Amino acid sequence: MASVSPIRTGAPSRADLEAVAGGEPFVAIDGMHAGYGRMEILHGIDLRLARGRSLCLIGPNGAGKSTVLHSIFGFTRITEGSIRVGAEEVTRIPAAEKMSRARIAYILQDSSVFPDMTVEENLWMGGFRMRSTAEARAAADRIFDKYERLARRRRTRAGALSGGERRLLEISRALVMDPDVLLVDEPSIGLEPRFIDEVFEILKDLKEREKKTVLMVEQNARKGLEYADVGYVLVAGRVARAASGRELLEDPEIGRLFLGG
Repeated sequence: MASVSPIRTGAPSRADLEAVAGGEPFVAIDGMHAGYGRMEILHGIDLRLARGRSLCLIGPNGAGKSTVLHSIFGFTRITEGSIRVGAEEVTRIPAAEKMSRARIAYILQDSSVFPDMTVEENLWMGGFRMRSTAEARAAADRIFDKYERLARRRRTRAGALSGGERRLLEISRALVMDPDVLLVDEPSIGLEPRFIDEVFEILKDLKEREKKTVLMVEQNARKGLEYADVGYVLVAGRVARAASGRELLEDPEIGRLFLGG
C-alpha cells in the first residue's frame, strides 16, 4: 500500500471532530490509549458521533481500526482516556456487561453463529441476559416480524444458511437486546457481491428508521464511506483525518491511498 504519511499532518482537533459529528455527541472518546498486554496500539484517540449517525474507520492494515471497536466494547487494556455513551462513562464496564449496562452490541468480523442451532435458537442466545426465556423468545419473534427472510428459515440450522443470511442473523441477534450503539467489524468480509448491498441496506435502515448509532470498520473503504455519515482515517494508532463520508470519497489523496484510484 502506498505511504500514508502525507495525511498525518494537521490531525483533527476535538472541535473539528465535533463539527462533523452531526450534532450533540452521543458516543465520545477522549484521549484513549489502548492495546493488548504491554503493546499499545492506540495513542490518544478522540472520537465524536451523534445519535442515529454512522461512522466508518478506514486506514492501512495495523492502523488500529478494529482496536477502536474492541476498546469501546471492553476487549483491550485501556491505560488512559475515557469513553462515554450518552451521559454515562462506559470505559471500565466489562465486555460481558456492555450490552445490559451500556446498550452497546458488537457484531464480530468472523462468523459467530452457532451452526448446529436453528436460526430461532441463535436469536434466543442474543437474549441470554434477559430476565426470562419468555422475554428472549418474544424479542426473537419481533425480529422475525421485521425480517421475513429469517422467519422463513427459523427452524433451519444456522450452518445451512448462505453467507448473506448468516450475516443477517448475526446482525439480528445483536438487535434482540435493542442496543443503542452497534459496533460492526467488517460487515462485507467473506460475502458474495450480491449480498453486500443487502447487508448495507439493513444497516442503513437501522440507522435511519431506528436511530441506531453505528461505528464500523470496513475493508471495502469505498463501500463503507458511501454508507457512513462520517469517516475517520486512522494511521499508526492516531486519527489523521475526519470528515463526512462524501468528502473523503471525493478527496483525491484518500482515493489514491485507500480507494484504488
